[in-house]
Amino acid sequence: MAKMMKAIEITTPGGPEVLVAGERPMPVLAAGEVLIAIHAAGVNGPDLKQRQGLYNPPPGATDIPGLEVAGEVVALGEGASRFKVGDKVMALVQGGGYAEFVAASELVTAPVPAGLSMAEAAALPETFMTVWFNLFMRGELKAGESLLIHGGTSGIGSTATMLAKALGAGPIITTVGSEHHRQASLKLGADMAINYREQDFAIEVPEFTGGKGVDVVLDIIGGDYVAKNYKVAAMDGRIVQVSLLQGAAKELNLWPMLAKRLKHMGSLLRPQSPEQKAAILADLLAKAGHLIGEGKVKPQVYETFALDDASQAHRLMESSVHVGKVVLINSAN
Repeated sequence: MAKMMKAIEITTPGGPEVLVAGERPMPVLAAGEVLIAIHAAGVNGPDLKQRQGLYNPPPGATDIPGLEVAGEVVALGEGASRFKVGDKVMALVQGGGYAEFVAASELVTAPVPAGLSMAEAAALPETFMTVWFNLFMRGELKAGESLLIHGGTSGIGSTATMLAKALGAGPIITTVGSEHHRQASLKLGADMAINYREQDFAIEVPEFTGGKGVDVVLDIIGGDYVAKNYKVAAMDGRIVQVSLLQGAAKELNLWPMLAKRLKHMGSLLRPQSPEQKAAILADLLAKAGHLIGEGKVKPQVYETFALDDASQAHRLMESSVHVGKVVLINSAN
């Protein structure tokens, strides 16, 4: 096996143009890891933040971006026994997805689900696990409960909409940024999609729910959305924070949290241990794996780019015109 591989490097914090193809040493496998020849890698919001210098990798992790991959197992580390060479797998990784090869803990590696392409499989681990952990395991969304999803056509938003719909939640309300995205969100399963450029969800949600509000809010925005989330939440509602695209709330009246007995929680997936991530993946596959296997819920791949064109993929992500996921394809493998 070659000693060097192609990888996309962040030459300096900045715009998409700082992503440049270079050469890096092949990953060295630790105990319990598998070496994956990457066929496809998902592009996610944390990748953009890392490129901008706003989200450093955890200690000990590679600085090569990319948190989810699909490909073929080509080598096994000491003690790794869940897979064999030649297996087609998808994996959640600490980094290193924008490359030809990556080392992944076998705990957070799983077979590619039947019926999914490599691009679709690569778009699954980071987004589906983030949604599952936050919305279902921590947010405890149940069948029959109402849900507000901000960024309804993002990777997180589209996945949350599909999973919530398939598992009987509703009504499902989303916020989006255009009429095109509004129609796409409705097609994914939303019962109401609000164009935030034309309407205020703080007014529309109470009206749609007859004044009751929503049981759960899934928010990737933060900023001034936080106070509005408190306003539209139902009594005993849960607000689940998975990102802060607008940053932290500058001023926040906490009285609605007390008056409505609200729970506001948040988390990051990347810093968690392999064992914690393995528990999330196992719960996801046990309770929703059949939906993926039956094709009822499927990663939405909007566009694919060659690995060398990672900068173009980031530009598309930053334009926010996409619906679902953007994926890099490594034709060398």
